[in-house]
Amino acid sequence: MDKIEEVRTFLDKIGMPRAQQADICCLTILAMAGMKPDMKWQEATNEWIRIHDIIAFSNEYYKTTYAENSRETFRKQAIHHFRTAALIEDNGKATNSPNYRYRITEETLEVLKALGKDKVLVRQIERFLHYHQSLKDVYASKKKMTMMPVKINGADFHFSVGAHNELQKAIIEEFAPRFAPNAECLYVGDTIQKDLVKNVSKLQDLGFEITLHDKMPDVVLYCEDKDWIYFVESVTSVGPIDPKRIIEIDEMTKGVKSGKIFVTAFLDFATYKRFAESLAWETEVWIADMPDHMIHLNGDMFLGPRG
Repeated sequence: MDKIEEVRTFLDKIGMPRAQQADICCLTILAMAGMKPDMKWQEATNEWIRIHDIIAFSNEYYKTTYAENSRETFRKQAIHHFRTAALIEDNGKATNSPNYRYRITEETLEVLKALGKDKVLVRQIERFLHYHQSLKDVYASKKKMTMMPVKINGADFHFSVGAHNELQKAIIEEFAPRFAPNAECLYVGDTIQKDLVKNVSKLQDLGFEITLHDKMPDVVLYCEDKDWIYFVESVTSVGPIDPKRIIEIDEMTKGVKSGKIFVTAFLDFATYKRFAESLAWETEVWIADMPDHMIHLNGDMFLGPRG
């Protein structure tokens, strides 16, 4: 399978609409990953580049004949949709700045590097789709979407309907009052609206390095009286607090001095059993079906920061 077809298969697996699986879209990913026809996917990179660079790369290495005036076509058919799907990001410059650039995200890069490694690829795609709803579903849900009410920090919000958000609602409305009383929700995302609640100033005051939503835990709660931060993952299919996730969160919060509590939440005991062997020690487990109880994985204390 040639590189264009490999990218087309990747775009299909992560739920991109058919229009965003066209050659021009595949070439955009190849150029942004710096992938020439004879390179291995493990050599993929994510340097900042312009649309001009994408066109030049495609013409030089994939023998296309795109003219410079096709930049708007690349932007409308590929770039805009890829950014909505969290495949790429921009550098935050003004769009009319000569320094405006795009790159594939670190998370997308990990998936691309797994192409050709079937088992690893499946895990990477599952992880990607855990944090990002497929673009097909995003576009479909924007046409008709049922919403689920939830009260966060005393204000009324709405989650889109689904098991993941059902569990997040339970975390905020059932877990927090029992095990993090008077806690403020500093972050929670929706499968459609990624940063539904994101108190950037408070997170930064606590020492967070604010990054893209794909690295944030599903729910972040803060108890000011104890100076404890709860990092809660809502797990229905992927994404428990395993040792790798601990490292990722620690890296993002290396400037945080508050006590850190890591919680994996499940809807039911059967789902917990599926993930029990992968959970990190010194973390907590909360099961929505049994809201008054928690499971503490080892250690000499019940509920408190790792230390």
